Order: sequence, then C-alpha cells, then structure tokens
Amino acid sequence: MADEEYNFTLLEQKWQRQWEKTGLVRAIRPGRPNFYSLNMYPYPSGVLHMGHVLNYTIGDVVVRYKILRGYNVLSPMGWDSFGLPAENAAIRTGVSPHDFTENNIERMRGQMRRAGWLYDWNREFATSHVDYYRWNQWFFLKLFEKGLVVKKTAPVNWCDSCQTVLANEQVKDGECERCGSSVTQKDMNQWFYRLSEYAERLLAGHDKLRGHWPDAVLAMQAEWIGKSVGAEVEFRVRETGEPLPVFTTRPDTLWGVTFMSIAPEHPLVEKLTRGSPYEREVATAVQRMRNLGTSVKELAEREKEGVFTGFHVINPVNGAEIPLWVANFALMSYGTGAVMSVPAHDQRDWEFAKKYNLPIIKVIDPPDGSGPESWTGAYVGSGAIVNSDQFSGQPDNFQAIPAIVDWLADNGKGGKRVNYRLRDWLLSRQRYWGTPIPVVYCDTCGIVPVPLKDLPVVLPTDIDFTQGQGNPLLRSPSFVNCKCPSCGKPAKRETDTMDTFVDSSWYQFRFADPHNDSLPFAGEKIAEWLPVSQYIGGIEHATMHLMYARFFTMALHDLGLLDFEEPFERLFCQGMVCKVAYRCEVCKWLPSEDVMVVQQDGKRELEPEAAEAVFKRIENQSLTPDGLAAEGLALICRRSGDPVRFEMTKISKSKLNIVDPDAMMDRYGADTVRLYVLSDSPPDRMQIWTEDGVNGSWRTINRLWRLVMDSLAKVAPVGSVVPPDLTGVDRELRRKTHQSIGRITEAIEGGYQFNTAIARINELLNFLRSSRDKANPAVLREVLEVIVITLSPIIPHFAEECWAKLGHLESVFLHTWPEFDPEAARLDSVEIPVQINGKVRERLQVPPDLAAAELERLVLENTKVQGLIAGKTLVKVVVVPGRMVNLAVR
Repeated sequence: MADEEYNFTLLEQKWQRQWEKTGLVRAIRPGRPNFYSLNMYPYPSGVLHMGHVLNYTIGDVVVRYKILRGYNVLSPMGWDSFGLPAENAAIRTGVSPHDFTENNIERMRGQMRRAGWLYDWNREFATSHVDYYRWNQWFFLKLFEKGLVVKKTAPVNWCDSCQTVLANEQVKDGECERCGSSVTQKDMNQWFYRLSEYAERLLAGHDKLRGHWPDAVLAMQAEWIGKSVGAEVEFRVRETGEPLPVFTTRPDTLWGVTFMSIAPEHPLVEKLTRGSPYEREVATAVQRMRNLGTSVKELAEREKEGVFTGFHVINPVNGAEIPLWVANFALMSYGTGAVMSVPAHDQRDWEFAKKYNLPIIKVIDPPDGSGPESWTGAYVGSGAIVNSDQFSGQPDNFQAIPAIVDWLADNGKGGKRVNYRLRDWLLSRQRYWGTPIPVVYCDTCGIVPVPLKDLPVVLPTDIDFTQGQGNPLLRSPSFVNCKCPSCGKPAKRETDTMDTFVDSSWYQFRFADPHNDSLPFAGEKIAEWLPVSQYIGGIEHATMHLMYARFFTMALHDLGLLDFEEPFERLFCQGMVCKVAYRCEVCKWLPSEDVMVVQQDGKRELEPEAAEAVFKRIENQSLTPDGLAAEGLALICRRSGDPVRFEMTKISKSKLNIVDPDAMMDRYGADTVRLYVLSDSPPDRMQIWTEDGVNGSWRTINRLWRLVMDSLAKVAPVGSVVPPDLTGVDRELRRKTHQSIGRITEAIEGGYQFNTAIARINELLNFLRSSRDKANPAVLREVLEVIVITLSPIIPHFAEECWAKLGHLESVFLHTWPEFDPEAARLDSVEIPVQINGKVRERLQVPPDLAAAELERLVLENTKVQGLIAGKTLVKVVVVPGRMVNLAVR
C-alpha cells in the first residue's frame, strides 16, 4: 500500500459518486442547527472560468466545514438563465434561446460536479423555466396592487439597430455591446419598480449589516443611494414665470450663482425653446450631449459642454437675472435636473464659466482675501461669507448654512430637503428572452393587469430569430393578440420583458421551497432556512444585484410574505483571479505564444528555454517592465513586430489570458486546483494564477499522499486512545497538533482565511515528518486524522480516500471537526528573556502560567542576575507574565 500511486481521476470520480449516492448535503439530522450557504448563481454561458472556481470552492469549503461543525447545511445551485447572450446566439445561429441555454446548463453542471462542489441538485432550477418566472409575474402584480409599480417616461440608453434599451453595463465607449452601433439617449414610457421609495430604509439597514458585510460594499451602496441633506430653492424663468426648483447642498453660495444649468433631457428644454430663435441650435446640442455615455467615469472625464437657451432665471435670494444653459454635467437623475452654478466655488462650474466667458462672483473669502481674478481655479474651502446681503460677515460659511436654510423657509423661497441619488428600478427590456410583463392594453379599459388566475404569461415559441431586428415578441401574433381580462374585447399584450435582475432578487427564497406550484414559497420553509446565513460572490454586484435583492426582501416583508427585511445575514466577497496579459497597440490583446522575447540591441530572439524562463518570471511578478528593460530585453509581437507591454489583470476571454478549469483538472485533478486557489492569498484578495503555483500544490498533495501511505503500517487501530502522561516527542507532537487545531479553527472562523489555515496545516505536517518514526502509534493516528479532517473541506476527495485508508468505514464528513484541547496544547515551559536596562542578559525556562510575583522572585534569586546587578541600585522591575522581565538599575 505504501507504493500506491495517487490516481486523482479514479479517486475523484469514486467519491463524487459516493457523495451523490448518500446525499451528504441533503441529509437533515434532527436537533442540529441549520445553516444556509449560498453562492451567487451563474449565468449559463457554457463554460466555467477561474472566477467561478474560486467563488464556488470558497462556498464548498464553508459547506463542508459547517457539516463537520454539526450543522444541517442547505447548499443549492441554480441558473441565472435569462439574458441577452442567448438571444444574440439565436439571432446569429437560429438556435432557440431555450435550447442554447439548456445545452450550456448541462455542460456547466457537469463541470461543477467534476470540481466536487457539494450541491443539493434536487433543488436546482433555472430562472428561464416557466415554473420560476411565473412567480416574477406574481410578484409584479402584488407590487402593482401595493403601488410599487409605475409606468412613466424616462431617458434610457437606446440602440436603434437592436431596437432595445440597454443597461449602462451594456454600453461600451458609447456603443452597443451587442452590435457595435452608436447608443443614444431616448425618452420612453416604461415600467419601473419604485426603488426610490425605499432609499432611506436601504441606507438605515446598513446598521444591521455593518460588521457582517464588507465595509467596501456598504460604502458603495451608500454612494449609490446618495443621500444628501440640503435645501430646495425656488428659481423662476424670467420670460415665462415657470418654476425651476433646484436642490443644493451649498445654500451658502446662493449669492454667487451666475448661471443656471439644466440637464439635456429636462422637460423645460423643449418646452421653452420650441419656436424660439434658439430652438435648432439647442436641439442639435442636446442631441449631441444625449448621445454620449452617462457613466460616472465618462461624466468626470468629459469636457464640459453647454448651450445657451435664450432664457433667464430669477435668483430668489437677490433678484438677479442669470442665463439658463443646457449643460452636459447636469443630470436628471440627481436632484431636480437643474444645477445652480457657482463658478467661484465649484471647479466644474469654474471650467464651464471660463470656457463660455460667464461671470464669476466670490461669496466665500479665502484666508488670504484674494479674488477670482488671481485664482487658477475655484476656491472650495471655508471662509467668511461676502457679497451675500445680510449673511455677509458670517465668519464660517459652513456653520452659517442652517441659518440660511431657515431664512429661505421663513421667506417662502425654499426650505430644507433630503435628496437621494437613487432612482426607480427600470424593468422594461425590449427583448424576448426574459419574463413577460403581465399587462395587457385595451382600447376600452386602458392598462389592465393580468389576473393572478391567468398566470403564467408564457413566452411563445413561434418566433424566427433570424428575421428582422427589434423585439422578437412583436413578431408573434399568438403572443401579442389577446382578450382584455376586464371587458373581453380584443387587446394587446405588453411586449417588454423584465430586467433579469428581477430573477436574482428573490431566488434565495425559492431554493428553500423549489417545487411549490401554488406559491413562490411557503412561510414554514422560509422560517426553516432564511435569512441566508452566508452569501458569497463578487464585489462587482455590490450595488445593483445586492441592492435589488435587499429592496425585494423589504417589499415582500411589507406584503406580509416575510418576517425579516434583510436577505443575507453575512456577505463574503471573493477576490479576482488574475494572470499576466500581453498587449500590442496594433493587434491588441495577445496570447503569450504570439509574444517573443528579444535582445534590445540586435532584436535577436531568445532561445525557447531562456524565453520560457523570462515568461515565468513575468508570470511570478519577479520581473517588472523596468526590470525587463534593465536586462536589455524586450517583448515583441510575432504578428506585427510592434512592442508588447504586459500587465497583471483579471482573467478574461477578451484579454486572451484565460485559464481553462477543465484543462487544469485534467492535468492536476480538482483537489490540486482547489488547494492552489486557496493557499496563496486570503480569498477576499487578488489571486495570482501561475503555472509554477499550481505545480507546487500538485507536489504538496503528492508528498502528503506518500506520508499518509507510508504511515499506515505504523498507526494504532481505529478508536485507539492516546495514553496519558506523554513525554518527549509524543508530548511535543500532540501539543503541536492541538495548537494547530486552535489556529486552523481560528483562521476559518475569523473571516475564512483559508490560506492561513493551510499554512498552519503545513507547519504541523513538517513537524510530523521529522518525528513520525519515533511517535507512539496512537499519537500518530491522532495527528494524521487531525490533518485529514482539517484538510477535508479544502481537498475533500483526497481526504476521503486517506480517511478510508486509515480504516474508517464512514465518510470523513460524518465525523466531527477535531476538538481543541487546551491542556494538550499547553506549553510545559516558556523561555523568559531577562533584560537589564533594556539589554537581554539572561533567559529562564519557567511554567507558562507562572504568576508575576513568582516570576519576579525567580529572576531576583537567579545567580547570574544577582552578579550582574551586584553593587547597583534596583530602581524598577517590570514583569510581563509569560513574556519578559526588565530590571532598571543604576
């Protein structure tokens, strides 16, 4: 048996069959606490990537660890299967989105099983199945009744070629991700969930989540909610008397407003300029502005642009008439869509005013008393208020704000207001592959919700996706034409489908009761498992998905369907898996095989072996671009001959630095891949993928395999008791074993620091190798079993086989996590350094729990110490029990 090879292919298949047969993760044991572990489910693209591997391996370690700790664990998996890629594939190939999706699901399910991730596949569902999306429609109708669904006109990203609305994430550099056409802003009448009604509750809920969710996620959500406390001030258009309310957090600068800016999509733009001499110029400029991207990054980097409307507004605080401009930095999504512009004290306004030669009036005096004529930019600091009527002379502008707000309210010019950046959730998508919105349009009755009894509204199958652009549902008469549920007359169905974020906003509840065909879930099932104990996924979902899921939970609570308001008790965000990527300015991203290493002087290509060494150093981050140049080397594109640069970046198909999990498992086995992704860095940090690293994990597993196999003839039988009063190597080995149990457990419980846990296990392994041949057989069994059990969540197939080789008949996961024995871990003695005037002069071996007074006595009675301080005055004795003693003498 000692010569038995580690055949990962056979062993991993063997234990995966066994786990499925015994239903390890389905077993519910009465009397045990419940733990619900949920990983963010994937879109079924057809192939897992290394980000999935890290995410789902972390989740699997948590599941197996909690089973060993005595929990009943719910670990489900499903598919976020609606979405644009399947529809794109249908347009491109003619394969229906349903068939495309189901084929991908089957392929990815096989990959997941191969990785050894424990899921209760009896709970599996796909959101594109009608028995799931019917409940999206049910929730829509319930929220419609509650007043939380509204149809209204709003600006959206529109692709004219695809004839559909795009989310901001689907607009890349002003172009449609699907077809590459230019994207414009368009006003459309669409369906929304009233997310903004929950802004304050979503923000207040952070108090409960703080300490259990990453601070970065809460900060990103708070930024997205965008709560601002300020004032609403009532400006008016001079020429028409139209009110133009403005929200500002800086009412202290009202007297410095020199122009007003409104968003390109503000309804006043068209209303005021229609028929005016400025109509054509304004319309052209507005169209140009609305064709540009609206991401935060694009807005920050974009050159400020505007157009004068020909109209003016009256400043209510001083009666000043100021020009009304349309500006590309004003947003309808913030405040009222109008911005009072104070160029003296806002850098963005300063740049705009300088570009268009607009006045700049100082109302906050800097400490040096200087003015705009000598400034190179806006003054944004604090100072005394000037040029502001009765508020001039106030020594601190920020402290004066409450008094200014009160004055506005008292004089009918405005008042205090809380504003939120968070806007309503746009549901409507002009696509086929999504949940049909359950509404019909009747010429007699208007908008009519589909009755609950008539659900589900099912997607039609009579569509040729290769014919024409736009929403395919419009080309299905069998779907569009219907009867009005209210009057029975001919009517038309809504052809928009729901945003796919709806699917993932409540899926965590469906997993608790996946086969319920009369309700989305039963209350008793929810009470059994929810809220989710541990949610795991990427921080890129901090705002949209996680915010929508929180909103949905609060809304369902208000409907009386849930008795809690937060869906996920704890959130863990894994880091990115990164790898070196190579880029040529001509050919863009390159695979490494298209890059050659050359000598800079004569452009001579390095020999393959030398080039491979360079690539390895780049991959291991031991060779930087500067270091490469310092060695007289350069990277050149084989295709174009142009220079190539490299960077460490997230693994991505687009950057051609992909790592195929299947290929890695073919070569090394699932457990080696699992061990590698968890061993080098904390799992919430960036993970660097290198071939050397995964090779190292492969060697580690093989060394451990040989250690266990070589020890089988030396261990005591199963159930042997460790004898009392151990001495020598046995005492030390058992002490280190129980110290390791404590440290490993602490690393896992203290934020899933699996890399630290693995390091502690390796330390124990190294000590075992040096002492195995001298160890008592019972002690040897104990330490081997501790190593196998503590490694079992991380490399489960390997651990199961070793556990069986050690003579156990049941799965290692039917055992329990090893108990930490503080007495066994206790040190017999500790070394105490004795300092005299700060320098170590002696070292004593003493019991670790020796009291301070006794430790002081031993030091002062020590012959060497007495000789060193003889003839000197002892000024002070500092004793730190178990650590050190310091004597101050003179």
